[in-house]
Formats: sequence, structure tokens, C-alpha cells
Amino acid sequence: MERASPWQWKVKRILDITVAGTTLIVMAPVFMVIAAAIRLTSAGPVFYRWPVVGEGGRPLRAYKFRTMVVGADGLKKDLLHRNEARGPVFKMRRDPRVTPFGRILRKFSLDELPQLWSVLKGDMSLVGPHPVLVEEWKQMEAWQRRKLSTKPGIVCLWHIRGQPRDFNEWLKLDLEYVDNWSLWLDLKLLLWTPLYALSGRNF
Repeated sequence: MERASPWQWKVKRILDITVAGTTLIVMAPVFMVIAAAIRLTSAGPVFYRWPVVGEGGRPLRAYKFRTMVVGADGLKKDLLHRNEARGPVFKMRRDPRVTPFGRILRKFSLDELPQLWSVLKGDMSLVGPHPVLVEEWKQMEAWQRRKLSTKPGIVCLWHIRGQPRDFNEWLKLDLEYVDNWSLWLDLKLLLWTPLYALSGRNF
């Protein structure tokens, strides 16, 4: 992304602020409905504080709507033998920690909506490499960490190419985004995102 000119970075940031801010306002009623449903269907907080790393490996707290039972992070160690992904990531389609309502939120990517606040603050971007958990970051090699030479995004290339279960394929798509970034690429991914969410393929 070093080839991008300063004005392109400014336009990207303006796009982030405009879209994130507008969506947070317009979707406020939806936020309230989802929050109420989470509280009514499972015990615990509405939001999950997501421990990820940002640009350059800087630790940050992003937020998602909670889709798992309270204490889910501590339960993961008992499920590692059922990991369906390869590499320093954990993926499991029928994760028993996910609540029934959480499955609906994940299916249509609604759990991702609170990340718009992180975009508005400047910790994330609307489009960028997929965020990395702190524990995953620690296991990555130096060359692999180049994927976060820019801000992580809510939307990434694997949303349009399909969600890989192999970490190397995941990494390949993120590095492809980093190496070929353009405003036009961001716009294409953003325009495609509603169709992806409505398709329910995120599960």
C-alpha cells in the first residue's frame, strides 16, 4: 500500500468516517433490537470486547455483539482438538459456545456492526485485512505480520472470495489486498457487502 498517494489515504479516511457515522445513526434502532434480544436470550453483556491487534501489531479492543456464552474464551482450550482450520486460528462450524440467537447474528454478519465504532475512532477501516487475535498474532512469523501493515477492516477480500479454512489461504488474500489496494477495490468490496450479508453465507 506504499504506492498510494496521500490524497488516497485521506479519501479512504473520509469514506470511513462518513459511512461508519451514517450507518451508526441509521442503524441505531436495529442496534437496540439486537441488544434487547441478546439480553433476553442469554445471560451476560450485550457486547463482546474483542482482543485483537491493529495496524503494526498495536493491541486494541474492538467490539462485537456477543454471540457466545459468557466465559467462551476460557472454554476454547477444551475444543482445540475439534479445530477445523489449519494454522494459528480456530474455526469450528458447530461451535457449542455459540448461542442460538448468536448463530443468527453470525449468519447475517450482524454481530460485526459494533465495529463501526472502531472505524469511527480510527482503530479500524471499513475495508482492510481481517483482524488478528492477540494470541494468533504471537504465533505468526515476521513476514506474515505484514498483513497488518495497514488498519484491519470489517470487510476483507475473503468475503468476496469465500472464507478459507486454511490460514495460509487467509493470509494470501489479506496480503493480496495490501499489495493491490486502491480506492476502487474498497468501493467494490463495500458495494458487494450487503449482498454477502443478506446471503447468509457467513456461517
